[in-house]
Amino acid sequence: MRPKRSLGQNFLRDDDVVRRIVASLDILPDDTVVEIGPGRGVLTERLVETGASIVAVEIDRELIPVLERRFADKDKFQVIEADFLTVDVDAVIGSIPPERLKIVGNLPYYISTPIIQRLITFGARFDRAVLMLQREVVERLTAEPGNSHRGFITVLTENSFKTKHLFDVPPEAFFPAPKVWSSVMSLIPTGVDISDHAKLSPLLSAAFAQKRKTILNNLKTYSPNAGELLQLSGIEPIRRAETLTLAEWKQLCSAIDQYQ
Repeated sequence: MRPKRSLGQNFLRDDDVVRRIVASLDILPDDTVVEIGPGRGVLTERLVETGASIVAVEIDRELIPVLERRFADKDKFQVIEADFLTVDVDAVIGSIPPERLKIVGNLPYYISTPIIQRLITFGARFDRAVLMLQREVVERLTAEPGNSHRGFITVLTENSFKTKHLFDVPPEAFFPAPKVWSSVMSLIPTGVDISDHAKLSPLLSAAFAQKRKTILNNLKTYSPNAGELLQLSGIEPIRRAETLTLAEWKQLCSAIDQYQ
């Protein structure tokens, strides 16, 4: 199977990286692990060895028979041909208790942010996720207030997960080798209600629309009362969105609720 550029396929081939990813999941035999994009099954093989139930979600139909043959003798393995971005969540995880569900994946770079956003919609229905992404994406997802990498997706992710950058992965760990480094990160749900995310998302979208502008100028498109909302929140209008903490964003959401 040759990797498909159209699907952003870069197959992991470094055994040490595989070992470190599996170790970071802290898998128990009665866990269920959902693997996003198993590819040719290099990571899957180590996951199967843990004794946990493995559900592999693969979009490339040509890889389905490859995986089915490779793990034909494994009763606790199943593969689902689907796009993780659109698959029915209940069809994949069903009634599995959140504390027994883990998610893992070596994600194609071009869909990493949409997958993070999809995981946010899962709420607190899983124990943790360990994902391999482009290093720049991980830097953006874990950026602290004041860091220029901080943006819309950073705050949304911080609101839903406790994030941690685990380790970096060089290009030669893959076939074909990408032109950039990758990083592995963990995401542990904070248990925030999904309605909180729904309130925060449009506010952040407006606030980060033009990063060089002050938060006041950006929020004028969100509300004609932007100045009053910022004052009610105790936030200086000349600040930029990237400098706000998650607590300040929540203060602003609260002020919007009060103003309405």
